[in-house]
Amino acid sequence: MVEGLWKAREMPLRDGLYRPDDTGLELHVHGPGAYHPDAGQPIPFRVGGPFDVAQAIEEHGIEDVDTYFESPLPDGAGWMSGGGGGGMGNIGYLARLNADRSLRWAAVMFHSNPFVGVRFQGMSAVFTNDWGNRLLLDLMNPVLV
Repeated sequence: MVEGLWKAREMPLRDGLYRPDDTGLELHVHGPGAYHPDAGQPIPFRVGGPFDVAQAIEEHGIEDVDTYFESPLPDGAGWMSGGGGGGMGNIGYLARLNADRSLRWAAVMFHSNPFVGVRFQGMSAVFTNDWGNRLLLDLMNPVLV
């Protein structure tokens, strides 16, 4: 399911870290709004327990995604991709791709807003959304490898 959605440029409409083997982990991401006093600040990002991906798709549906960037990883082992989805412009996604651009994982975040860029600090990545908020991820974290 997940790989087919990725190839069709779609993703489930539930916060989650999705893998091509159709497993998912809960994501807890709360990004401040554009006019919120915290705009331009770090985005909290916490990974939770597993959930049923098929049930999430059935209950929450799917959404088209637009890619705003695709950047090679510093170690040359793959790519990071990011962008957003429909709704009211509040959905963001990040995806780690293998060297052949096949999906390793995709993170869908309903309240993050679209991600528009990335810069790397070693194997850590700092993603920026369209409000100037930043999300720092250690790409060597076992959950994100």
